[in-house]
Amino acid sequence: MLELKSLSKHFGGVRAVDGLGLEVREGEIFGLIGPNGSGKSTTVNLICGVFPVTAGEIRFEGRDITHAQPHVCLAAGIARTFQNIRLFGHLSVWQNLWVAQNALADRKSAGFVKRWFSGSARARDETGALLEFAGLAAKADDLAGNLSFGEQRRLELARALAAKPKMLLLDEPAAGMNMEEVGQLRERLGALREDGKTILLVEHVMELVMGVTDRIAVLNFGQKIAEGTPDEIQNDPLVREAYLGTSGQGDA
Repeated sequence: MLELKSLSKHFGGVRAVDGLGLEVREGEIFGLIGPNGSGKSTTVNLICGVFPVTAGEIRFEGRDITHAQPHVCLAAGIARTFQNIRLFGHLSVWQNLWVAQNALADRKSAGFVKRWFSGSARARDETGALLEFAGLAAKADDLAGNLSFGEQRRLELARALAAKPKMLLLDEPAAGMNMEEVGQLRERLGALREDGKTILLVEHVMELVMGVTDRIAVLNFGQKIAEGTPDEIQNDPLVREAYLGTSGQGDA
């Protein structure tokens, strides 16, 4: 579904992403991990069109989106969450979901305005289902800025889903969560997989990554150093060295 070919992003002399190649298959949860500064979030920003590509190619469903703008990537079916939460804090919870809906008619201003003021039953039902999924139905009328940190994380995931994406890019969705909230997130991601969603998961919480992903790629200094199943990644000496400063020999 998503293919990166020799993808690179240079900031001056810094090679944040350097010749990255990987493929995310339809219907899987693909993990992208690595130490801080390894190029994970930069990769997400390249895929979404936030950063211009220095070299290489990005293809989504066979279509070249290497130089596509963010709104074009969204229209193509790619939605994302952010490492730092970016909700509309002055809008209510349900309004955050309402404005994110991405039906073809809603991409035209007339269609959006009509839906906003007419109270479309379809859009209302879809918003209600997302509120239930996020566990926020009781707080639908609360301002998003007044939610707890964990609730805001759940709302951001629901807002990405409101766009009806073919692929979700989740940039550290468990950041700042306690272990109970991480467990709930794992259940929600599992439900999305069962529903056929394709997910690229960037995350530092290894319990979540190893428990929910089908395959994982590991970055270090902008380059892919390993790719495989969770079991294969956990036993890879290059991965252990990148994270722990050890080759994996002995008990270290």
